[in-house]
Amino acid sequence: MLQFIKNWTLPLAMLAGVIGYFCFATFDFLTPTRPVVKILIAWLTPFLIFAQLLLTFCKVEVKELVPQCWQGWLLLVQFLSCLLVACLLLFLPLDEYWRAALQGAMVCLICPTATAAAVITGKLGGSAAALTTYTLLSNLLAAIMVPLVFPLVEPTDIAFGESFLRILGKVFPLLLFPFFTAVLLRRFFPSVHRFLVGLKDMAFYLWALALIIVMGQTTRSVVEGNISVGEELLIAFWALVVCVLQFWLGKYIGGRHDNRISGGQALGQKNTVLAIWMAYTYLNPASAIAPGSYVVWQNIINSWQLWKKRRNG
Repeated sequence: MLQFIKNWTLPLAMLAGVIGYFCFATFDFLTPTRPVVKILIAWLTPFLIFAQLLLTFCKVEVKELVPQCWQGWLLLVQFLSCLLVACLLLFLPLDEYWRAALQGAMVCLICPTATAAAVITGKLGGSAAALTTYTLLSNLLAAIMVPLVFPLVEPTDIAFGESFLRILGKVFPLLLFPFFTAVLLRRFFPSVHRFLVGLKDMAFYLWALALIIVMGQTTRSVVEGNISVGEELLIAFWALVVCVLQFWLGKYIGGRHDNRISGGQALGQKNTVLAIWMAYTYLNPASAIAPGSYVVWQNIINSWQLWKKRRNG
């Protein structure tokens, strides 16, 4: 049973999130707990993002973070694709739901690599060290691009400068503070650092816990949203297109530099917990359906890759 759960952690986590939502929505005796659960999730989500990044960065030394050519190309893909979609949102006369679909696609493009990607890359036989380097670089890119682009594509009553500083103040520390914490722990608290490094696959299981929350939020958005099923399918479809393209492009670019597995995971596997949080917080809330459905698409691909790897020995 334990081996079955270990092999199918990702699909089971997605199923648990869906079941969890319907339990809270259906059973009246759980109604008093809903406000508490809502507050808990609001605090737990950034904590899980921080914890996953911290565990990932603890496993690599600064001197090992050597950027490679293929990583530069992937960063360029992220940058240009996000910029392209932002330009479409700025200059084309789009209705609300096409804007939500494109905003969702934009979030999925600029969102940094998932913190558990290094674990899955190692399981698939790729370079976990190279993937960790890219994870840090993609987080840095997102920390710069999100405050610059999001206030432009979703205008508010707040001045651009104030909006930029507000988003920067929330996103930048959340993405980079774990890295500096890992460096300080390695230097001044080696025993704590060794303990964290010894937590094998913990980042993967924290990601699975975050996946349960994400799937619950996604299911809630779909069921309780005030948009039609057709519009939800449109947003989810564009997320599927973006997901497949990013995995394919990552594998293609990485393959040309002998890092096919690492390249595919680096560009294709996204920190969807962070993406949904950014979409809910700074964009049209309906756009959160895109990273929510991206959870399903990327984990179907990852589950298939892990199954194929186990089958081939």
